[in-house]
Amino acid sequence: MTADSPSASGSPASRPTIEMDYTVLDCPDPQALARFYTALLGWPSERDDPDWSVVRGPGGQGLAFQKSDEFVPLYWPREGIRIHLDLIVDDMDGASEYAVGIGARTVDDDADHPGFRVFQDPVGHLFCLCRRD
Repeated sequence: MTADSPSASGSPASRPTIEMDYTVLDCPDPQALARFYTALLGWPSERDDPDWSVVRGPGGQGLAFQKSDEFVPLYWPREGIRIHLDLIVDDMDGASEYAVGIGARTVDDDADHPGFRVFQDPVGHLFCLCRRD
């Protein structure tokens, strides 16, 4: 449906203001995971609570971390994985070493795809370091 397309009732509808705020990652400890991403991305903490923490970067980009006692990590590669973070780097080896040094786990650094490497954060969320092209 576009801004000028009819609503379900058939009358014209105008699109209300809807903007992206942040991506939310469920996890067992929001504060710990926020510290990991603060270290990885260099983004400052905007909110640091036991149940909900937020880091925010340039241009308003943000990641939020929500407490979930039922969180189960995903494993790579597995059919059904639907979301991961792509992070752009200039120095693949340096960024990879740094990510692992602060708690990430290398999942896939196959030479068949030299433009990116797959990692898991300390609780199992997937992210890729992607070479800037």
